[in-house]
Amino acid sequence: MRGIVLVNAYIRSPGMLRQAERMAEELRLRGADATIVKNGTFLSILQKNAITYPENCDFVVYLDKDKYLPRMLEKRGLRLFNRAAAVEACDDKMLTCIALAESGLNLPDTMPAPLCYYADAEMGEEYFATIESRLGYPMIVKKSFGSWGMDVRLVENRRALAEAAAEYKMSPHLYQKRVGKPGEDFRVLVTGGRAVACMRRKNEGDFRSNIEAGGVGSRVELPPSFLKAAEKCAQVLGLDYCGVDLLDEKGEPYVCEVNSNALFNEAERVTGVNIAGAFAEHIVKSMAGAG
Repeated sequence: MRGIVLVNAYIRSPGMLRQAERMAEELRLRGADATIVKNGTFLSILQKNAITYPENCDFVVYLDKDKYLPRMLEKRGLRLFNRAAAVEACDDKMLTCIALAESGLNLPDTMPAPLCYYADAEMGEEYFATIESRLGYPMIVKKSFGSWGMDVRLVENRRALAEAAAEYKMSPHLYQKRVGKPGEDFRVLVTGGRAVACMRRKNEGDFRSNIEAGGVGSRVELPPSFLKAAEKCAQVLGLDYCGVDLLDEKGEPYVCEVNSNALFNEAERVTGVNIAGAFAEHIVKSMAGAG
């Protein structure tokens, strides 16, 4: 059984590199021949009206967010962990909300910003008044694409809302009701449909809990309702592996975001759980079952 652990072509993050190394290591321990490859070696191209693909490869652990390559690889029959559609749905935060809506999960009230083509376009009084009346202050403004808490704003008044809207208007973004405690959330790592590790992320100096933004992880025991919510997210989105970020609103789990290639290094450190091993085990069993 041969597989590729695929990472971004321009990867710089030590954490992302370590994640790839851990996956390759755990796959090899289970008898799979795993190689780390950067997306930039052109594994698949369109040539003579056909899509090429790497030979002698059975599966790909897809640790990137490029939406074209996974579609091409899947069209040639390769099994991806995670699948292309699942990665796309998680990469776009608004698509994540749409996919999870009406599935029995709690989601913060969310309003997608309209597409804007003109840099000099202005949002009027009605635009801001409508957002304020639906969501109230404080609220979250975030770009639909982004990782590690980047391009996420906490706004507490009309002036801050207008500034964020003006800055983000040429990019897909959304407005969201703030729920939970500022600077705190719970990341649940799910693989093979089962929650395998839970971590509280807390940031005393920022409303964002992301480890990359200064948050600190710690082990936590979560109520069954939180674990079931995370597992439900993975089921609805069709994810083999993910990190589900949950907010606690009066004891109820609210889904903040779902990450298809969530970093697990900190979670492994604070929980002692072999998350890479659990993911690798799921991959090997899935491939054996497919055979």
